[in-house]
Amino acid sequence: MYKFYIFINLFFLIFSFTNAQEKQKLAFKIDSLIATKNIRFFNGVIIIAHKNKIIYEKTQGFADMEAKKPLNFQNKFIIGSVSKQITAVIILQLVDKKWLDLHTPIKKYLPKITKSWADSVTIHHLLNHTSGFVDIEKPLSFPVGSKFSYSNVAYNLLGQIAENVSQKSFETLMNGLFKQCKMKNSTSIHTKNRESFAKGYVLNQNNTIKEEIHGSDNKNIPAAFMVSNVKDLWLWNKNLHQGKLLSKKSYELMTKTSSVRLHPIFGELDYGYGVQMDKSEQLFEIGHGGYATGFATVNFYYPATKTSIIITENIDFQDETFKKTFFFETEIRKIIRENLLRIDLKK
Repeated sequence: MYKFYIFINLFFLIFSFTNAQEKQKLAFKIDSLIATKNIRFFNGVIIIAHKNKIIYEKTQGFADMEAKKPLNFQNKFIIGSVSKQITAVIILQLVDKKWLDLHTPIKKYLPKITKSWADSVTIHHLLNHTSGFVDIEKPLSFPVGSKFSYSNVAYNLLGQIAENVSQKSFETLMNGLFKQCKMKNSTSIHTKNRESFAKGYVLNQNNTIKEEIHGSDNKNIPAAFMVSNVKDLWLWNKNLHQGKLLSKKSYELMTKTSSVRLHPIFGELDYGYGVQMDKSEQLFEIGHGGYATGFATVNFYYPATKTSIIITENIDFQDETFKKTFFFETEIRKIIRENLLRIDLKK
């Protein structure tokens, strides 16, 4: 199925962002969008890349609103659940080394767990959110493998498995992976070096903006509290999706549908290992959104055209469905997808 979508994209949905006029049109659309304040204001950083070249980049707003310090491309953001694909790669690299098996019950890797579910839950179930795991001391919330239920705690458990098997801290594994990708501006919230960190902000009900401070003792690094910036996430896409991090088999498993998620913004999506896939409109999209209070991130990748959409914001409107917080991310995604779908009959 994956090869089918590549074929469709390459031969029937031909569009080139390399044409100067098309670039100008694209820039005008995005610039006009983020200049509007009808729904809310934009405060973040954007990179659109196509065939390994940046075709649009923009910063707007402030890294520090009180000091009126403008955002720049070096600013680091908490990337929320975009962290999960990084954790998934750490796990799959251990699978490639044959230190882990996706379908072996996790009791083998975490022998201190006494609950019976450790004899049935596997790494596969944790990676694709079908484990039913809620807490070490509690029973599963549903029979293992029977349904999808988005789980941060499952990814934190994956972090523990990686530590036990490798005999290294999760952050050592994470930083080693960042070094492999030359992601020099990526770390976790535990870092003592806060240089270039963007402050996160929340819009209160009375329309005042308040800084959201996340403590450095946060334990949810594998699930949500890695820190990065747009250019590092672009490096991540190039390394991951162009075969530099995983074996072909592991990458195919990562981007293969193994569960289905009903997303609050994008509707029904296929889910693999730490990434979700959208195959609608004859496009194949691999990506994820990330949310931590005060921060919103998206990272979408279209393998057929090597197109990346990466947006980080440090403003949170705390709407229940996330549609306001992710308004600009959703609209920019629509613009890029519409351009990818245009058929240029001259080519």
